[in-house]
Amino acid sequence: MTIYRIGDIVTGTVTGVQSYGAFVQLDSHTQGLIHISECRSAYIPKVQDELQVGQVVEVMILDVDEYDHKISLSRRSVLEVKANPHFVVKKFNNDDAHHHYWTDQRANLGFKTVVKALPAAIQEGLDRLKG
Repeated sequence: MTIYRIGDIVTGTVTGVQSYGAFVQLDSHTQGLIHISECRSAYIPKVQDELQVGQVVEVMILDVDEYDHKISLSRRSVLEVKANPHFVVKKFNNDDAHHHYWTDQRANLGFKTVVKALPAAIQEGLDRLKG
């Protein structure tokens, strides 16, 4: 299994295009997402105008979320590096890599917290409606 580091420039194949971005297959086990804002420097109204399924693209690894294994990619950064050879990209080693977790993986709260807070939230909503 390939280890991807923030700042790496890799080649992948576009496997899907949505309104918010394009999915890129990096290897047989790893897929990442190029957000629409990372397709290129200029505004694009639709991702389909810039990327198509099956297209091979070079992308830069922006973020690796080790909790849910999501990888954020940037085509824009690669284009900027090619346009400006003096552009410096800081690469991270595994020891100092940014670890990003969207949620606290140690928390085991479930819905108990929501259920406990629900009566107060309902009352607050009703109070606001009354004026």
